[in-house]
Amino acid sequence: MNFEEKIKELKLQLPEARDPVGSYVASKIIGKMLFISGQISTAANGDLIKGKVGRELKTEDGYEAAKRCGLNIISQVKKACNDDLTRIKSCIKLTGFVNSTENFIEQPKVINGASDLIVSVFGDAGMHTRAAVSTNSLPLGVSVEVDAIFELN
Repeated sequence: MNFEEKIKELKLQLPEARDPVGSYVASKIIGKMLFISGQISTAANGDLIKGKVGRELKTEDGYEAAKRCGLNIISQVKKACNDDLTRIKSCIKLTGFVNSTENFIEQPKVINGASDLIVSVFGDAGMHTRAAVSTNSLPLGVSVEVDAIFELN
């Protein structure tokens, strides 16, 4: 089964790959490496998922926000690959940032939302290294941001 079929089987709706709002690019290919800029947590309707995990949001809410970041990552990957996901050989690394309270310690559980999604779509090719980091603030007040590195065929 290819990655597009897996997305359909999982009944995932990929959001539109949005252009950056700052002085950077959404993706960059260097050799066989594809770098995806940080994707922020947005709901299916496009609204920002905001708030601190550990105060306004529970760990489970953060997990869902990270999952939305993962969907945004796949959209950016697809756009960077000219809609051809067969170009993906593997996901190398995800780095996840969690806007959380100073005593919140479940960052890995939150970023599992993005990790689980990437693995569910890409299978063994989706197994990656990762960092899950707490921060006191993220752009626009969002709850989660995740960036990614992929290897191309």
